[in-house]
Amino acid sequence: MVIITPAIRILDGVGGGLMFLGEIIRTLRKYKIDREAILTQIYNISMASFFTTASSGFFVGALMSVQFNMQLRQFGALSVLGGLSTSATVRELGPLLIAFMLSGKVGAYTSAELGIMRVTEQIDAMRCLGTNPMQYLVAPRFLGIIISAFFLLFLGLLMSILGGVILATLVADLSPSEFINTIPMYVEGHSVLSGLFKCLCFSVLLATVCTYKGYTTTGGAKGVGKTVLATALATMVGLVLLDWFTTYLAGVLLDTWRAITI
Repeated sequence: MVIITPAIRILDGVGGGLMFLGEIIRTLRKYKIDREAILTQIYNISMASFFTTASSGFFVGALMSVQFNMQLRQFGALSVLGGLSTSATVRELGPLLIAFMLSGKVGAYTSAELGIMRVTEQIDAMRCLGTNPMQYLVAPRFLGIIISAFFLLFLGLLMSILGGVILATLVADLSPSEFINTIPMYVEGHSVLSGLFKCLCFSVLLATVCTYKGYTTTGGAKGVGKTVLATALATMVGLVLLDWFTTYLAGVLLDTWRAITI
């Protein structure tokens, strides 16, 4: 019973989130969403998270350069440092770690914002006035988070390359040209597409979780605090699981493509 109850809660949360995502999609198909509201959300999220994402990406790339430098130096293979560290950053660790930082910034704020609207009965008041909260509150935030988070993650990946170049110059005595010239050898088109696909999936997950948790908040001010904590936890676990799934899916698709083209 101790194990079954938490499992039921997890499944209930996953099911509720998927149903909420379906409701958002139906709202997007049925109603016209205010473009200005979406642009406002994009601007607010981008400006609030620009420095966090850029600095996170920079230090992720720097960290990967330092770690690969320690390993490659033992085998005298520092010439491929740029390609290997960039490949690992773009395909795997970069999107995940940057998404972690972004979820704490964007996810917590959005869930708290919607949660406060819910517990102060602002959302109920909108319904009483004949206004659809999904159309005017949730959908613009959902689209704004997806669009801005995707480009912020892409920015973080670019900054990770810059961080890798700088640290490789300082630690491994590689010139920027030596670092960059080996990147095309290891970072192929499918690696870039895999990284961008992960960025898009992480953005959708982040937008769904934070809007769902915020919209379904209960329990007053204390409930808002619990919502922020639950949003952070659900997002972190979801990102890890989604990272595994997208990595597996990308591998299957790549093997299938190679089998077809050979």
